[in-house]
Amino acid sequence: MRFLPVSLTTILVELADLDETLALFASLQADPVVGIEDLVPAARTLMVRFRPERLSAATLAAAISGRDLSVRTAPSEHLVEIPVRYDGEDLDEVARLTGLSAEEVIRRHTESDFTVAFCGFAPGFGYLVGGDPALEVPRRQSPRTRIPAGSVALAGAFSGVYPQASPGGWQIIGTTPEKMWDLSRDPPALFQPGYRVRFFDLERRRRSTAEAVGSAPRTVVKTPDVGHAAPLFKVLAAPIPALFQDLGRFGQTGQGVSASGALDQGALKAASRAVGNPPDWACLEITLGGFSFEATGRATIAFAGAPCPILVRDEAGREIAAASYQPIALEPGDVVTLGHPPAGMRSYLAVRGGFSVKPVLGSAATDTLAVVGPEPVGAGGVLALADGREGLTSVSLTETPAFPAPKPGDVVTLDVVLGPRTDWFTEAGLARLTDQLWTVTPQSSRVGIRLSGDQPIERRDSAELPSEGTATGAIQVPHSGQPVLFLADHPLTGGYPVIGAVAEYHLDLAGQIPANAKIRFRPVSQFAEITPSAGRDAAERQ
Repeated sequence: MRFLPVSLTTILVELADLDETLALFASLQADPVVGIEDLVPAARTLMVRFRPERLSAATLAAAISGRDLSVRTAPSEHLVEIPVRYDGEDLDEVARLTGLSAEEVIRRHTESDFTVAFCGFAPGFGYLVGGDPALEVPRRQSPRTRIPAGSVALAGAFSGVYPQASPGGWQIIGTTPEKMWDLSRDPPALFQPGYRVRFFDLERRRRSTAEAVGSAPRTVVKTPDVGHAAPLFKVLAAPIPALFQDLGRFGQTGQGVSASGALDQGALKAASRAVGNPPDWACLEITLGGFSFEATGRATIAFAGAPCPILVRDEAGREIAAASYQPIALEPGDVVTLGHPPAGMRSYLAVRGGFSVKPVLGSAATDTLAVVGPEPVGAGGVLALADGREGLTSVSLTETPAFPAPKPGDVVTLDVVLGPRTDWFTEAGLARLTDQLWTVTPQSSRVGIRLSGDQPIERRDSAELPSEGTATGAIQVPHSGQPVLFLADHPLTGGYPVIGAVAEYHLDLAGQIPANAKIRFRPVSQFAEITPSAGRDAAERQ
């Protein structure tokens, strides 16, 4: 059992195999350690997020190191049967890699009894174990940019079904019409850890289905009637659709759902406080400005984050410049226009009393990768106001930005915790991470910041990393050597090594870095395994 640093609030426990991982996961669920906030099991690791004010990484390691890993969890009695059309574009390649015929691949796959070991990568994506060992094949050398929803695939010792269209490198052997992720279902994920799974061949059973394989469902927020008496904001312009965000969606990792949430949480809290809302209420995250709306009733709003020009035009046509981080009173007919920011990326709009937005899985955060949460807000949309009263306080007049917003061309220094896979890279590779400037490319998004450097980060070898949990702020290095800095909408698990992670106190800053700015990574410590250190809090249990 090895304990590896991930960030200031997360460690990775490396174990011998999947059985030990699931045994430790079950042990910590049954007898939790006080201070643990989340657990993400994977192929042979368990990622543990904890509260550093309750215990240290060393004492957490001590509390885990003595756990009994000999207990094996029996599979659930719940059986899910999945119909498959074995028409996958990699079926012949899988046959070649295994030395079997395509018909034999199908037979062995349908005669296997699978168990959902864990969920990750995307909501509803279950990693299935128990398949025929003869079907173990490597990932594709070149991952596809888009794999259709319902694709049945193999990678290593795992089988799985893609719940939605997404990039991926697994070998596709077929497709299923079953919805793996459906928010109208409870629970939404068809696969749950411990469930038993069997696949059957649709052609052999001579079944037909009218439902085509489609994209994963989106949550639709009902558009209110514009003529309703309650105040509304009519959206006039939104060059980039705005997103509802709060502090994140926690407790759903068992279904493969990560936290998401605002990329600049400090700005979101400041906007809420400026109008007297609780700091964790949902705001509208607006990227690169250009957003405009008309108020149909009186309201108090505030903006925070990227310093966009704010213009309010009343019904008489008079225009008034307003300031961010301060409350702005609106009258019926006022039109608010947010200009483009000279620095930063994201602004947050709060309204006193809150927006009327329906939470999804306990949160109003919109996860753009997982396609979970309220619909994006575009031109022609309507924002209903909740006019909530509980928890409101007096309006704040003293909010200020936590840091100067970075501009294109600026050099932004981000502190980094090295690990968990720093030792997968050469000394020269680590030096390239920290000694050169990395340019933020326009291909960046809420999923992650794609970086470009003159010298790629060099690995020790081309070994394949079994999928393991990833944290917000992780710096993942694909085979190209050009890193990706994961932001809030990153996949829950990943298959490329992570060389380090941005310290939590710099994540808000990372979320405001625009394209063509440059990043310098500054390690805050040397990479080393965590040594368990007994302490009073290590023995505490809930």
